[in-house]
Amino acid sequence: MIAIAMMMAAAAVPAGEEVTIAGPQGPLAGTYQASDKIGGPVVVIIPGSGPTDRDGNNPMGLKGQSYKLLAEALAARGVFSVRIDKRGMFGSAKAIPDANAATIEGYAADARGWAQFAAKRAGAKCAWLVGHSEGGLVALQAAQNPTGICGVILVSAAGRPIIQVMRAQFKANAANAPILPAALAMLDSVEAGKTVDPATLPSPLPMIFPVAVQKYLIELAKFDPAKLAANVRLPMTIIQGDNDLQVSVDDDAKPLAAAQPKAKLVVLPGVNHVLKVVPAGDRAANAASYGDATLPIAPSVVDAVAAAVGGRGAR
Repeated sequence: MIAIAMMMAAAAVPAGEEVTIAGPQGPLAGTYQASDKIGGPVVVIIPGSGPTDRDGNNPMGLKGQSYKLLAEALAARGVFSVRIDKRGMFGSAKAIPDANAATIEGYAADARGWAQFAAKRAGAKCAWLVGHSEGGLVALQAAQNPTGICGVILVSAAGRPIIQVMRAQFKANAANAPILPAALAMLDSVEAGKTVDPATLPSPLPMIFPVAVQKYLIELAKFDPAKLAANVRLPMTIIQGDNDLQVSVDDDAKPLAAAQPKAKLVVLPGVNHVLKVVPAGDRAANAASYGDATLPIAPSVVDAVAAAVGGRGAR
């Protein structure tokens, strides 16, 4: 019944519209999702790590369309949105010549540009930044300069520096045992600002961590999400599912909330990293949801975002 209701709501909203803004060397592209509520709030949905597109998909098996589903569900609640392709990728491929040369500050500058566009397009005074996963770090960095930003909504976002998160992820999966020592040594090196020759790493690490990715991680490791959160002087909501295999309530969401005592922490039962509801303790079902676009967005995620921005039916 929930799935049917969500599908009916999505069908009632206007179609998304391709939009662009000026990027560093070429256009940045996204999808503007209108709502039927004139003057309603507007959000910018910032993608997570790697080659993840505006809809929440990537070539590495992520096909759940989480951002598209979120945008459509929010539109049915009177919330406008822009979901974006990152500089150097997909529709924003011409924004910079090399996607691997992107930086967090560059992504943050783009997010601020999108916030200005979104607010003007929706007829709002400002736009909210909704950062998912690594997009949460981008949102926090963007909010260090709050002009045109209503507030920050962190969804499944890390509360620790990235290397700490990755160490925990490798250790949490028993299947990684054969490559764990090499992976941890590589992460130690990256944390110290040094790359490792991928040819010296056991499979599949060379494919996951080419030199370009290691260099990006070195850049990423400079940022501490909790310290950034402490400096934000805007409304902040931290949304975290308790069925997330990549970040957690205790290690990530709670430290973010502790760093910013004025923030609202919302813990969602059964929700995983890609914002779907899956059975607790079932790693196979959890992993399968990453590629399942037929599985609806968790209604509790939509409720939490709508409540944060003042959308229709917020409670």
